[in-house]
Amino acid sequence: MLRLLCSAVIVLFMLSGCAVSPQPDDGGDAAHLTRLLLEVNEVAPKEEAKELAEDILQESARLEKAFGRESNPYWHNFLVNVGVKKKGLCYHYSDGLYRHFAAQHYPDYVFHLLGAHIGEYWREHNALAVSAPGQPILDGIVVDPWRQAGSVYVSKISEDRAYRWRHRPERGCK
Repeated sequence: MLRLLCSAVIVLFMLSGCAVSPQPDDGGDAAHLTRLLLEVNEVAPKEEAKELAEDILQESARLEKAFGRESNPYWHNFLVNVGVKKKGLCYHYSDGLYRHFAAQHYPDYVFHLLGAHIGEYWREHNALAVSAPGQPILDGIVVDPWRQAGSVYVSKISEDRAYRWRHRPERGCK
């Protein structure tokens, strides 16, 4: 009985926070991301979109290394929740990206925080949004380095079937 209870607790910790069903790789490489960024802002210079795409991938990789993630997101969540790792939940990634890009100069793009299932402990998920200045945030793209271990999930927000995203202006980034 104790063994069953311990197993159940471990499974619950593994699944806690930042929940998502795995999805196939969407090709989150620099060329794909550059194309998405140019679709979000058709008047942006191609070089700026390319530079931003590379910066997103590099900063995501830097965060992954800083958080010491070497396994799938669920296992890493478990390690964070039991105190083995200090960071690496989805909001650590979104906040880290937001702070980084808020300090950069990409005049044809703006950065926002997104959330889905906000306030639901077992389901809440957070990511970064990139949009064009003056355009609706939800017309932008979602950047989610937490979701797929080893690659960055990117898509138009409207095409992300895993979540119904909401803008989170009230969160700020501490």
